Amino acid sequence: MAGNKKGTELALSILRVLPRLTLSNIRDNPGAPKGKNKRGRGQHGGNRHGAGQKGSGQRQNYMRLGYETGNTPFYLRFGNEPYYRGHHLRREYPPLSLHKLQMLIDLNRLDITKPIDLITLLNTKLYHINVNHKHAGVHLTDEGAHCFKAKINIEVQWASEPVIAAIERNGGIITTAYYDVHSLHAMCDTEQFFSKGEPIPRRFLPPDDCLEYYSSATTRGYLADPEKVSQERLVLAQKYGYELPKIEDDPDYEMLCERKDPRQLFYGLEPGWVVNVPDKVILKPKADYLKEFYTS
Repeated sequence: MAGNKKGTELALSILRVLPRLTLSNIRDNPGAPKGKNKRGRGQHGGNRHGAGQKGSGQRQNYMRLGYETGNTPFYLRFGNEPYYRGHHLRREYPPLSLHKLQMLIDLNRLDITKPIDLITLLNTKLYHINVNHKHAGVHLTDEGAHCFKAKINIEVQWASEPVIAAIERNGGIITTAYYDVHSLHAMCDTEQFFSKGEPIPRRFLPPDDCLEYYSSATTRGYLADPEKVSQERLVLAQKYGYELPKIEDDPDYEMLCERKDPRQLFYGLEPGWVVNVPDKVILKPKADYLKEFYTS
């Protein structure tokens, strides 16, 4: 026991004298690291330069990716299957369920006394789209259709038949409308757009792949004939077994019938107008050719 105590005291006395271990004084034991041999640099270093004896390694002839040493490559062994042809050009519609829409209305994040469009949904800061990711607007889904009770005038970019029935059953109006990329950039960040002092662009017509959708009364397209839309409303009510409310007798008839022009982006603002935010002034074009351009 006495010997152990003396050994412990001796070790502690040595530790008291030794410096504290840090990154500045830590190093390997003498002789532990071995130097790297550099080949091909001296008189007796050889003439291979570390590349080996013959072969592709010495010639720096690396095989390309996918090369199978003379065999037919895998990607050429089978026929072309264009499953994803044009996939990077397809538009995407981030979903918004009727359940979440009802929740936003119940929490007073949406004012149902005014028409609801893409800008209104983006201003809630609870729904987002990214135009750089090919997002083209709102896809209203039928999740929560059985508990949707609000009477609204809403404009979306994509909706199915059950969604249309759920909104019109409560006496509401739904419209599907198309917005091009330039219009979406202006609508996603309206404050930044108006601060640039640029005129409000006119909305382009839908391309050929979705022109039929936005011109159909069945999907409540914004280019459809209003009389055919009224007929389709009655047909849908008979199909789903509910009584279609009369919009003409509704006290909110003006709000429910309010719609945008096919060239219009913002409610109350026409294409070609310039909004001066610091001075709170709206500048309107006076030249006839400008008026004709923005209305055509």
